[in-house]
Amino acid sequence: MDVIIREITPKDNAQVAQVVRKVLEELGVPKVGTAYADKALDDMYGTYNIPKAVYYVVELEGKIVGCAGVAQLENYEGNVCELQKMYFLGEARGKGIGNRMIKICLDKAKEFGFEQCYLETMPYMKAAQKLYQNNGFEYIDAPMGNTGHYSCPVWMLKQL
Repeated sequence: MDVIIREITPKDNAQVAQVVRKVLEELGVPKVGTAYADKALDDMYGTYNIPKAVYYVVELEGKIVGCAGVAQLENYEGNVCELQKMYFLGEARGKGIGNRMIKICLDKAKEFGFEQCYLETMPYMKAAQKLYQNNGFEYIDAPMGNTGHYSCPVWMLKQL
């Protein structure tokens, strides 16, 4: 199994949007107040082509099967980044790719000089929450910043 994790390129945009929407549809996630409705979804390369931000794709046999990124937490004063839009198709799950992706993202966040990493998720995404906990994220009681994802009521934070 030849898994490649690399930075997004402009030609990846359509495949990445497709992966994110497919996973959200599979999970029955609301389309409003979640990543599904984000304008950024159709130009992830452009969205992350800014200072202190990066977005990665997971390629398996030439096909994008997962993705995730980090960027400054929106509408928040402080040196905090957000782990964003981390999604994997079924064929990429349960193979340790999520762990590899989180480590790559967190290493990059540290390199950028962030002190904490925040994330938002859905209550029923139990496998994802376990993955986050295994990587040092802890539950917090309220959202930080304002991401516009008001339909994501689970918040987690990690010290970098």
